[in-house]
Amino acid sequence: MWSSTQSAVAVVASVLRVFQVHAPVLTPDAVAQRTLLQDDGASAGPLVPHTRGCVVTETLMIHSFGNSYGHPYVGPYTPPQCDFNRVTLNLTVTAAGKQFDRLAIAYFGDIEIWRTSTAEPTPNGIVWTYVKDVSYLLSLFTCPQTLIFDLGNLINENYTSPFNVTLQATFFTTDDTEKRADLIIPVAAERSTSNKSSIRDDRRDRVSSTLILPRNIERAVVTVAATGQMAEEFWYSNVLSSNVDTFGTDSLLGYSPFREIQLLIDGNLAGVVWPFPVIFTGGIVRGLWRPIVGIDTFDIREDEIDITPWLPLLCDGESHSLELRVVGIDDDGNGSGLLSDSVGSYWVLAGKIFVWLDSVGSITTGSWPLSDASVCTISMSSTVGTTSNGTNSTLSYDVNVDRQLYISSEVQTSQGTKVAVWQQYLTYSNEGNISDFGDVQVTRQNTFGRAISSEGYSRTFSYPLFVNSTLVQDKSADTLSIAADLRRAQAIEINGRSLFPTGLESFEWPSTEDARGLGDRSRFNGSRLTTSQNGSAAYFSHGNTSISPGTTQQDFSLYGIQSSALGSGPASLIELYHRRVLAVNDTLVRDEVSFPTQDEKVV
Repeated sequence: MWSSTQSAVAVVASVLRVFQVHAPVLTPDAVAQRTLLQDDGASAGPLVPHTRGCVVTETLMIHSFGNSYGHPYVGPYTPPQCDFNRVTLNLTVTAAGKQFDRLAIAYFGDIEIWRTSTAEPTPNGIVWTYVKDVSYLLSLFTCPQTLIFDLGNLINENYTSPFNVTLQATFFTTDDTEKRADLIIPVAAERSTSNKSSIRDDRRDRVSSTLILPRNIERAVVTVAATGQMAEEFWYSNVLSSNVDTFGTDSLLGYSPFREIQLLIDGNLAGVVWPFPVIFTGGIVRGLWRPIVGIDTFDIREDEIDITPWLPLLCDGESHSLELRVVGIDDDGNGSGLLSDSVGSYWVLAGKIFVWLDSVGSITTGSWPLSDASVCTISMSSTVGTTSNGTNSTLSYDVNVDRQLYISSEVQTSQGTKVAVWQQYLTYSNEGNISDFGDVQVTRQNTFGRAISSEGYSRTFSYPLFVNSTLVQDKSADTLSIAADLRRAQAIEINGRSLFPTGLESFEWPSTEDARGLGDRSRFNGSRLTTSQNGSAAYFSHGNTSISPGTTQQDFSLYGIQSSALGSGPASLIELYHRRVLAVNDTLVRDEVSFPTQDEKVV
């Protein structure tokens, strides 16, 4: 078995390096490593496709974000003068002083290309680097663009740190035969012509675009980016709207702890996203997130909805509306509820339409989409406990939602007629308990879903979450303490034609006998990513002085899924990459990495 294991005990340095645990990213260095492996037979690293053509790295931006609300970086992008079919972005940030975590979004014009967030700095300073594979946006990088990088920040006597950001792009070529989208169209506020980001100023829970699409589309996918902010940052800890005044007027946030992002085409439900609960580096207790940040914190994941069944409608040459909106639950206080028309303030929403074109001059036609989104079952209950004098002291609640959605049509292209189908099956549960007059809260949430497209794609996910937090505040003494325990996980299995990189790109098997004697192995049919974080931390402040000790452990595994020969027998699950990290009191005390690519088990 080829394995590479590294273990490190960190020494506290003047500048703290923070990081997100994620799958390896295919880079030119990895390609060169593959070439070396072929040349000398050494087992040097993951196997990747052989490179050809140019390898170019360009700096797209160097900018310091201080008082930057409403003042994004704006600059030109010019593609390199060479052929390439892969692009990675390298984001490096430094900060020193005191500052909140901030949301940041990079755009080409009105099209979002990366949504990320910042770490909270220390007085001595922090630094982080994240490399993102954006090859799925290839059609954007082959044309001149306007880069808009929006990182709203505020400097004053208390919050002193700017974020110093460098963004680089690396262009290279591999033996990649995947056909990228021909067009990428935004579903967002269109403000780039005014050198503004496409985040809406009114901070609503919906965004829409009216478009006339090309008439010769053979496949189309909408991607959805959705991030809760301010009153919606901790949406998974909200309560039923009928319970918001349990411990005093407007003391709790409502619309339930359930959120659904809906995609509507001409007012018809075309698909949904049940969001992963991203926790930023100041979230719950900051001591949980140094130097290991939360799952997806530096690369906030998008979801995809296949809208190919809607092509007979969308390709008629007329204008059509695409809308994204966030809903929660409105309840009547007696155990019944309906999806709400709005939620709290606010969500940052954006979408993109990825379009694959048919031959020039052809017109896509077919049958009107058959849509069944009627199966959405909601159940809930809540109980309020009181003291002997009748004062409300506890609140218990639970929310359960089941959703099924099925959309199909016949789509006629120059290649013939196909039946296009998009299906989703989702289930959600949340049990919450608030005690000590609102100062202690326990949340147990589970989200599970499966999406299937007739275009050869399926995705299954599970997002369990447990949070137990206690707050003690003495305003007269100007002291605050918070203690929290957290357990959460993310499991995602993807089969077939995923729009986004899955992490398998760095583990492409060769088509001929390789140096390890593995023989002729086909490409993986799918991937499975599993990661979990467990931590406990506390926060103590007195006046302007604060400390936040904590311990966080994370396990991360990436598997490749291989079907047996000719589709007979069960598939194999092959662990390709594993990383285990442990941080205690801002110090990385364990970091173990392995590539156990010969360990197989039956799915």
